[in-house]
Amino acid sequence: MEDHSELCGFVPAWWCRGHHLQTVWRRLFGETPRLPLKRERWETPDDDFLDLDFLEPSSSNNKLNQSPTVLLLHGLEGSSRAEYILGMFRSACRMGWRGVALNFRSCSGEVNRQKRFYHSGETSDLDWVVRRLHQRRPESPLFIVGFSLGGNVLLKWLGENGKACPPAVQAAVAVSVPFDLEVAAHRVDRGVSQIYGRIFLKTLKEKALLKERKYPGLIDPDAVRRITSFAEFDDKVTAPIHQFKSGLDYWSKNSSQKFLSEIRIRTLLIHAEDDPFLPGDCLPRERILRSKWLEADILPCGGHVGFVQGSWPWKAVYWAESRAVNFLSSFLEGQAVHPLNTHKK
Repeated sequence: MEDHSELCGFVPAWWCRGHHLQTVWRRLFGETPRLPLKRERWETPDDDFLDLDFLEPSSSNNKLNQSPTVLLLHGLEGSSRAEYILGMFRSACRMGWRGVALNFRSCSGEVNRQKRFYHSGETSDLDWVVRRLHQRRPESPLFIVGFSLGGNVLLKWLGENGKACPPAVQAAVAVSVPFDLEVAAHRVDRGVSQIYGRIFLKTLKEKALLKERKYPGLIDPDAVRRITSFAEFDDKVTAPIHQFKSGLDYWSKNSSQKFLSEIRIRTLLIHAEDDPFLPGDCLPRERILRSKWLEADILPCGGHVGFVQGSWPWKAVYWAESRAVNFLSSFLEGQAVHPLNTHKK
């Protein structure tokens, strides 16, 4: 397969080769930006809460009240403190943009109140947050950037809204999305990728057992303790708690690939063919190609939310962040995305 990495501007670091190293580098070795985030707790209409973290640019970079707001959505068992979220915060702030990260229910460091928590297709909280952000700053354009699970939530929400998407939303970026949740769930249960699945399972099972203690009978705690695979967790916990018939029913109804054709907001998709969660041969290429609203950077390498480049390990650069900012800023300037900066296969 022809290598289009340089065409898109991404050249993987010579010291960070391979999809697994690309995937884990930042979490294990990357620098964590120290940012003055301000947390707000928003009480939801269903007597629960969402924790959001805000970052305001410095006054010298924030001369206009009309500066955009970038809403960031983290991945599975992530939070606003995830390295890639903090990196996007920093990139947005350098542009003079406001940033806000939504912590999905149970991901802010405190388990939420209601029986349900979050999942790959739960879009009602995102919808409520978007509309409330617009009410708070109606003059501010809104961009949304989602990573992994957050990207799936974002694309599903965009498709559900279609032409009725709130006009404040100018553009979106989705990075390393598990477009097919069934494939992704089984991928993390096989081979080396089981390492990721086990990490996710540990905290997911802990949360599920906390829920059961608060709501006895919600799920079978002994069955939860016996779960050994990510797919099994979706079938025995995610599905019943969120009122799906089975894991298969949950995957089928929430995979973002089903919603791509309804999206009516310009959206950039960034994905690596060597993504350990959803490899290149599982991507919904035809649906992407048929949409005039979707741009795609599908690269041969980069891992999952990796895309690490740079001359030396202590000078690592995370390409997806700069690519996202470049794409989003073109809408503020009223410019089309340059054809050399996007590659759709």
